[in-house]
Amino acid sequence: MDLSAPRRHGSVAIRLVRQRDARVLQNELLSNRGWLRPWEATSPDGPVSFDMRVGIRRLLQQYRDGAGVPFVMESDGEIAGQLNVWGVARGSLASATIGYWVSERFAGRGITPTAVALATDICFSELRLHRMEICIRPENRASLRVVEKLGFRYEGLRRRFIHIDGDWRDHYAFALVREDVPEGVLQRWVSGRVPQDAATVPPADRLHA
Repeated sequence: MDLSAPRRHGSVAIRLVRQRDARVLQNELLSNRGWLRPWEATSPDGPVSFDMRVGIRRLLQQYRDGAGVPFVMESDGEIAGQLNVWGVARGSLASATIGYWVSERFAGRGITPTAVALATDICFSELRLHRMEICIRPENRASLRVVEKLGFRYEGLRRRFIHIDGDWRDHYAFALVREDVPEGVLQRWVSGRVPQDAATVPPADRLHA
């Protein structure tokens, strides 16, 4: 599947990451350390060196292998962050997970929900996946607003699920299946037909997270 052409809605676009994006992405990550650190995956084995050029090569190899789709998010042609479709499973699962980060200077502009909607629609309509999942730390209110806006359905609390910011952290799991959005995630959102309570976390899970 050729996903090299950007997909757009208004001023927001997603496209495959390119090797020449490495410097811009590295600068964004470095200048947003305080903003991003609480939500970044870490290794329980200790700090690891990170080279964006090497990281992009690995992401593009995963894309060629069919294991993921690495996008950059753009606003008016300027890189605003990354969105990765990862853990692609074929066969009887036909599922994947979405993860993302956006620079602080681009936050609050609707870029992330638009990008997530575009990516999910690609996964359903072009990659023919059946289920898309997003897992979010309970403390990450900005990211929780993304799934609320798009109507991802709350599916449960995953205890000590991912190593984030130096420790194993609880996450809420949200998902959509293709049958939930026959018109597409983006179209459902922009037309105002998103279920208002789909992403609501039950009080018991809020208490124990």
